[in-house]
Amino acid sequence: MTARLSEKRRDKRIDVALPVILENATGVTRDVSASGMFFWISGTYALGDSISFSMGRKTESGKFMLKCRGVVFRTEPRDKRMGVAMRITEPVVEPT
Repeated sequence: MTARLSEKRRDKRIDVALPVILENATGVTRDVSASGMFFWISGTYALGDSISFSMGRKTESGKFMLKCRGVVFRTEPRDKRMGVAMRITEPVVEPT
């Protein structure tokens, strides 16, 4: 049996697969929160890299575009993909 580590996240995560458009790649989220996200891409990033991305979403109140900047704080190479955990540093939500 493995002891669970204490939760260090500030915000609740939501497990959801959403398309992410990055500067030089596209990806799909595994989970998102108000302060960060984890996504899978076919490109590579390194710890400390700055990332700009956008994500569109349709809701009952209309469509919106989330445009953010963030910083990579963990990577997980797996097969031909890379998992990237990032902290959001500049979130902007725009109606479309």
